[in-house]
Amino acid sequence: MSEPAHRYDAKLANAIEPRWQARWEAEETFRAPNPAGALAEPDHPRAGAPKKFVMDMFPYPSGAGLHVGHPLGYIATDAYSRYLRMAGFNVLHPLGMDAFGLPTEQYAVATGRQPAEITAENIERYRRQLRMVGMGYDNRRDFATTDPDYFKWTQWIFLQIFNSYYDAEADRARPIAELVAAFESGERTVEDGRAWADLSDVERRRTIDGHRLAYVTEAPVNWCPGLGTVLSNEEVTSEGRSERGNFPVYTRTLKQWMMRITAYADRLLADLDGLDWTESLKSMQRNWIGKSVGAFVDFATYAGDIRVFTTRPDTLFGATYMVLAPEHPLVDALTAESWPADAPAAWTGGHDTPAAAVAAYRAQAAAKTDVERQADAKQKTGVFTGGFATNPVNGDTVPVFIADYVLAGYGTGAIMAVPAHDERDFDFATAFGIPVVQVITDGTDWDRQAVLSSTAGTAVNSGFLDGMSVADAKARMIDWLAEHGRGEGATTFRLRDWLFSRQRYWGEPFPIVYDETGLPVALTEDHLPVELPHLDDFSPKTFDPEDAASAPEPPLGRAKDWVEVELDLGEGPRTYTRELNTMPNWAGSSWYELRYTDPKAAAVLADPANESYWMGPRDAEDVGGVDLYIGGVEHAVLHLLYARFWQKVLFDLGHVSSREPFRRLFNQGYIQAYAYTDDRGVYVPAEEVEEQTDGVFTYKGEKVNREYGKMGKSLKNVVTPDEVCEAYGADTFRVYEMSMGPLADSKPWETRAIVGSQRFLQRLWRNIVDEETGEVTVADAEPDAATLREIHKAVAGVREDYEHLRMNTAVAKLITLNNHVTGLHPVPRAAAEALVTMVAPIAPHIAEELWERMGNEGGIAYAPFPEVDERYLVEDTVTYPVQINGKVRGRIEIGADAGEEAVKAAALAEERVAANLEGKDVKKVIVVAGRMVSIVAK
Repeated sequence: MSEPAHRYDAKLANAIEPRWQARWEAEETFRAPNPAGALAEPDHPRAGAPKKFVMDMFPYPSGAGLHVGHPLGYIATDAYSRYLRMAGFNVLHPLGMDAFGLPTEQYAVATGRQPAEITAENIERYRRQLRMVGMGYDNRRDFATTDPDYFKWTQWIFLQIFNSYYDAEADRARPIAELVAAFESGERTVEDGRAWADLSDVERRRTIDGHRLAYVTEAPVNWCPGLGTVLSNEEVTSEGRSERGNFPVYTRTLKQWMMRITAYADRLLADLDGLDWTESLKSMQRNWIGKSVGAFVDFATYAGDIRVFTTRPDTLFGATYMVLAPEHPLVDALTAESWPADAPAAWTGGHDTPAAAVAAYRAQAAAKTDVERQADAKQKTGVFTGGFATNPVNGDTVPVFIADYVLAGYGTGAIMAVPAHDERDFDFATAFGIPVVQVITDGTDWDRQAVLSSTAGTAVNSGFLDGMSVADAKARMIDWLAEHGRGEGATTFRLRDWLFSRQRYWGEPFPIVYDETGLPVALTEDHLPVELPHLDDFSPKTFDPEDAASAPEPPLGRAKDWVEVELDLGEGPRTYTRELNTMPNWAGSSWYELRYTDPKAAAVLADPANESYWMGPRDAEDVGGVDLYIGGVEHAVLHLLYARFWQKVLFDLGHVSSREPFRRLFNQGYIQAYAYTDDRGVYVPAEEVEEQTDGVFTYKGEKVNREYGKMGKSLKNVVTPDEVCEAYGADTFRVYEMSMGPLADSKPWETRAIVGSQRFLQRLWRNIVDEETGEVTVADAEPDAATLREIHKAVAGVREDYEHLRMNTAVAKLITLNNHVTGLHPVPRAAAEALVTMVAPIAPHIAEELWERMGNEGGIAYAPFPEVDERYLVEDTVTYPVQINGKVRGRIEIGADAGEEAVKAAALAEERVAANLEGKDVKKVIVVAGRMVSIVAK
């Protein structure tokens, strides 16, 4: 039997969908009018309407293209944006591409092609796939971070940061010119006490450079010789190897660009309270920032003071040793020529001299990343330097060790150890035979549990603190340290300044040159953008992966004509040397939401009228920002902290109106998939695996093992949207992804389950179009009361679900209404149109087609979303389940306004209930209004 000629199937879907996609593109259906500038459009149907700015996290276009897991969040934001547009909002929903970075560069190196060429191909592939899925983006606002018109402004923002300093008293960034003026006027004094006029030009520049928010310094970094580049922490695995290539990574101190994000630590913490983010996400940022309140303490040594930070100054009398990071600047001076006569063997590490022990341990530590060093802290390795420090409160001499769990980049790179009241210190002291002195008591005998319970109690063995509570002892000790010049109260943060250099080719060039002094000079705006030079060989120089002593050689150094340049930066033509590092790929994604608001602006980052319209605060308490931002939780810390930091600098300098970039943030889950390995552990193509009747899985007749996790090319379990759309249509794909479960949850992909979503759309089509003739069958008859109730119940529920991103339950409600409509002959127009408009956000192509076939003009994108008529939400009758001794024995239907006695009487009279009560004594009848009747009988 042949299929009906007008059945909704993959063939019909694949005819309808490209036609509507072409029409949306030609008519620029999803354009959002700006209030000012090139994208202003006073006659647009949503001009002057309330606005919503909806964003997805930037995709990074790879050569493999999208798999079905990637569009999950994109489909959700598209459906949400379509709903908002129909609900009367002016909706800005753009999508650009994050295109600089290491993956493209490495692929270009491997294939001998130019990264720009590869990037263009990858972007085109992504755009084609997103168009195929029916995304409703404002394509006039499309850009890639690799576009010169875009990275010109990335470089411009860098210059704003470079030309700023943080005024701690004003608690904001200010132009560096104001700092220079303050030094020149004598309002500020130079740290060494000299007059500004007595400093040389180079000394003045160095002084100013030391205050900039973007600065050059020697910093410990993750050096990967096998890749020939420095890596960010996020590019290093927990095993201390490169994420790409699996090469060993070492800690090296190198000259790098840094951004002073730590100046904003308090504000980054405080403004979390004003964000509509999950508490778990806020906690991740709070923990990363890691605010600690305590005191700096100075321990005297013959090599100079060792400054430590402690949150427990009340325990200072219990400090019995110190630990420095192996890279601490005082280690060399503290390292003694020989071991003290009474040095225990455990302190020496088996070496003849302290110098030998320290050198060997430093080499061992350099072979680890910070992540590895923290992970290995439980092993409690370390060596004694042979040097000692003096505890400032009691004059005791304490040994100074080095250990790799103390990091040079965290705090002061040194700790005082109080083994009685810190578990880590206790374990180290036990391993090395160091005295343990209890200085806090809860009134019971001390035992190891005191290590974990010393935050309350009173001070003992602590001289002038004895008998004080912990809180009082802290305050008194801070005062004592200040009075005696041995420390001060302080607040510190776990957050470190942002490492902003990469020894790569495929990244944004810095808008910085160096003059004959070797100091950085900012380019003027008329020299932007600085574009990458063409290089035939742009591969980073790589080294033996085990060569920890090697150093990076940036590829840009090969472009000799580009590196040495003559420029006029306001003092006449001079010869300069360009910065050879490039910016990290985080740079372009730290501000892209701002460019979306005004991508055609040529003279400014964004017209203030457009930026404030789309992102400005709603009131004095509001932090401002994008109305909805969706992306993966893996960006919870780094990308979001960086974007928040840039936004705050620009806010301080008056370039933007909002303190925060993203007002509301939602983390979508992931689509996962089964993967299969043979008996060698090699992955086999998932689509060729067969499931046998006994639950065994086979590949080409051989048994394979099934595992569950991410979808990826290496796991041979990738399903692409191309193949799903070809087999079922884009709308079926969209409905399936939105119906799989809550958006925030991860869920398994199951291709065979897609057919359920296809059947829903087929039934929707049949309710409106005759499959045999293709004629529309809806009638202009009024819906009956039951249908009106079903329609308005669905409208109320689907509206709420869309607004709260509950796409899966919205689909469920639409299926329920569709099933009701299936039983109507003929289908009333009002029911059909309500159903189609509510389906449109999730399945837009079929909705557009049905809307037009029903005689409506202008497309469905701006058709009004159905309104709820509350009259039809009031139930005339209520169904009560009737329980006898906890088991449901019957049901009654009674008027919604029936009183309790009437409900009881009806329940007892119900035929099955009465039969079950025969011969029993009814003890109690309980009516839960509108819900149930419970009978207790014996």
